[in-house]
Amino acid sequence: MKHWHKAITLAAAAALSTAAAYAQEPQRGGVIDVATIGEPPTLDPMASTADLVGIVSQNIFETLFTFGTDWKVVPLLAEAMPEISDEGRVYTIKLRQGVTFHDGSAMDSADVLASLQRWQKVASRGQQAAANIASIEAPDAQTIRITLKEPYAPLLSLLAFNNSAAVVLPSENMAVPMEKPVGTGPYMLKERKPDQYIQLARFDAYKGREDASDFYGGARHQYLDEIRFVPVPDPNTRVEGAVAGQFAYADSIPVESVGRLTGDKTEAVTLKPFGWPVFVMNTKEGLLSDVAKRRAVLTALNPEDLLIAGFGTSDFYAVDGSLYPEGYAWNNKEGVEAYGQGDPEKAATALSEAGYDGTTPLRILTSRQYEFHYKMAEVAAEYLKLAGFQVKLDVVDWATLTQRRQDPKAWDIFISHSPFLPEPSLIGVMQDTSPGWWVSEAKTAALKAFNAESDPAKRAELFGAVQKVFYDEVPAFKVGDFNAVAAKSPKLQGVTPAPWPYFWNAYLAK
Repeated sequence: MKHWHKAITLAAAAALSTAAAYAQEPQRGGVIDVATIGEPPTLDPMASTADLVGIVSQNIFETLFTFGTDWKVVPLLAEAMPEISDEGRVYTIKLRQGVTFHDGSAMDSADVLASLQRWQKVASRGQQAAANIASIEAPDAQTIRITLKEPYAPLLSLLAFNNSAAVVLPSENMAVPMEKPVGTGPYMLKERKPDQYIQLARFDAYKGREDASDFYGGARHQYLDEIRFVPVPDPNTRVEGAVAGQFAYADSIPVESVGRLTGDKTEAVTLKPFGWPVFVMNTKEGLLSDVAKRRAVLTALNPEDLLIAGFGTSDFYAVDGSLYPEGYAWNNKEGVEAYGQGDPEKAATALSEAGYDGTTPLRILTSRQYEFHYKMAEVAAEYLKLAGFQVKLDVVDWATLTQRRQDPKAWDIFISHSPFLPEPSLIGVMQDTSPGWWVSEAKTAALKAFNAESDPAKRAELFGAVQKVFYDEVPAFKVGDFNAVAAKSPKLQGVTPAPWPYFWNAYLAK
């Protein structure tokens, strides 16, 4: 996946041009304010797939594995990569010793076992893994053994991911919902004032890895004393705060504001390509439980007009129906002829043939905290009205959206976005239990063949069949590819451009 690595390298090089004046040995100390798009609905990383939850919680909690450069799975709380036996069915995982939780207790296999059992019940990705797991055991205090029903290639990526995450918690802290956010991470929760800030402080007893820092993997240095995540729902307020030097880092900056991110107080951080905006459809209940009506939505929408509305210039987007762009092993063209038609008249005919009554509202759930979501929703609504749909826009804050999308009676489309994930099985719609609830025999068969194969070249070929089912059954509409922009103080060093920005290894220059 060289495309991603190149993008990170370019973005990091751009940041270095301003950073040269501050170059020095990292120093300890200091507090930073990080502006986020809103208040996370929870700090339980198992219970949510929201990126916002992952951005905050990854500093508090840790997983057995994580992702290194080029999205290679690397050990984190595991001592090393697992020993895999029985033709890919048994994973034996040795745990690092001397790791302690924020409450002072020592981590051992009993904590990991209880955590993985909770993950299988609470997390959508844990439920996805559970369908393939025969048993999880702790044969001794430093060992976990996972036995699969059959070989399942995505297992390590699922265990490494930072939302809907298989984080390790103290075995006595298994309550649902989570009562106390206690993890093993480099920072611990100090104070949370809803809608004001989430304050994290250095965990002095943290035992990190001793190998070199490697993207999310390797050593996690605790240079900063505290990190404060400040919810700033209005994107223009995030920009103004960054320009004024109020925030050391501001996430999700509207692309039209990039020109303002200059000077001695702020600079742009660009990740190219970042990911894809997506219109997730409710396949379980309501208007779009009918695949013919979902196909009409796909036929009606003009992706370029939506992308222009969201990002303004093709410097920040690409019209592309493939689920992964060129440069990724998973890139293919299967099914994409259905993408990009932008033909409301053809959609209207299909909608009439599907028996649409012309009065039932098509409810689009969106938020203005990601301004490009809202702008795309407005343009999509006009195309869908031309196709004959009665359209209702429900505009709510992001935390409400992440809760409301759990209710299949509350919406027909919700608008979100995703980075290009290292393992396709991590994509939300690939999970039967993810909001949208896409369940089909064709999907199950295509994913089963894809996930049972371990050879990377063969998996890449098999992903074409998965993408074809995606376009046949339209559980979602991929709008295109886009680049993400954040703002960073030139004094904040050691920040690697990443889809979920992390602040271990970050420090303040003098």
